[in-house]
Amino acid sequence: MKRIQTAMLGTGFMGTVHTENVRRLGYVDVVAVAGSSPEKAAKFAKEHSIERSGSWQELCQDPTIDAVHICTPNVLHYPQAKFALEHGKHVLCEKPLTMNVAEAKTLVALAEKKGLANCIQHNLRNYPLVQNAKEMILAGEIGEVLAVQGTYSQDWLLYDTDYNWRIEKEHNGVLRAMGDIGSHWMDQIQFLTGLKITELCADLTTVHALRKKPKMSVQTFAGKKLKPSDYEEVPIDTDDFGMVMLKLGDRAKGCFTVSQISAGNKNSFRWEVYGTKGGLSWNQERPDELWIGHRNSPNQIIVKDGSLMKPAAAAYADLPGGHSEGYDDSHKQMFKHFYAHVLNPKAKPDYPTFADGLHGMILLAAVLKSHQKRAWVKP
Repeated sequence: MKRIQTAMLGTGFMGTVHTENVRRLGYVDVVAVAGSSPEKAAKFAKEHSIERSGSWQELCQDPTIDAVHICTPNVLHYPQAKFALEHGKHVLCEKPLTMNVAEAKTLVALAEKKGLANCIQHNLRNYPLVQNAKEMILAGEIGEVLAVQGTYSQDWLLYDTDYNWRIEKEHNGVLRAMGDIGSHWMDQIQFLTGLKITELCADLTTVHALRKKPKMSVQTFAGKKLKPSDYEEVPIDTDDFGMVMLKLGDRAKGCFTVSQISAGNKNSFRWEVYGTKGGLSWNQERPDELWIGHRNSPNQIIVKDGSLMKPAAAAYADLPGGHSEGYDDSHKQMFKHFYAHVLNPKAKPDYPTFADGLHGMILLAAVLKSHQKRAWVKP
């Protein structure tokens, strides 16, 4: 098999996750890294045994590099993805794809024109039991979808001393909790049901109008380790909490919340789908369990076991039953499908592309518009 040379753009939490899991494929070499400074890039390269570091512009222009992973703050997604595509690189980008709809449209058109593999990293689709739930819904096992509900709740920004670049709209975008984790929830519910969100009504809240910003750079989720003397107070205008009512397809309705201030929830991504025959529920903090609800018989909880799952879903379970497959594995599965397409560009992509990222940006724009107008909005 041809070995693929890839570069990592970004040295934070996601840069580490991507580096570790792309290497699990066995035929993709992470040969270079770029960071927010030469020093950070060099340090990351040394810690992860990457042969070299450089600016992201240099790496995107390097003819020996086949693909790039964009794991930088959101404001850099568009210029880096555009530059990489223009220089013939396949691109895998963290979500949200861009800062606005216009930028996303440009990337979709450019990727299509260049004929390059392009992926928006909605890795949460790739848990084996999420895939199994999708196949059950597709097979009609819960009947026609009537209602959906759920939440994506975290607590890492509960205190006013918690801080991260994602809080600042100039780096992250106008929407924070909704853009960061609400984008995952909306993508997942449409992926599961095969239905598009057709209308929504949103309300967003900034719990901490003032936060204490660290005087040094910190990684995502690392703020709990700082001391009071390490901060300075700054105003905040991005959302800590949000709730959305929605219409899904022609008939189904639902609602969800997103929160980064919900104590005790470390990364609680939960959804429920109810149909005319039954219901399904899943929680990312217990990824190997899928709840199946029945009206006239006992409910069930099935445990991940590829040998007992739908064939299409079993392809996402690389380990035997009883062996957990979690967050890291969801990334590995995405990389596996993305790089298979890099090797065989004539095949139809079986992963979320920039077109899905554009749809996500359209939905986020609708959320913001609804919040501002205090009204229902069609995407």
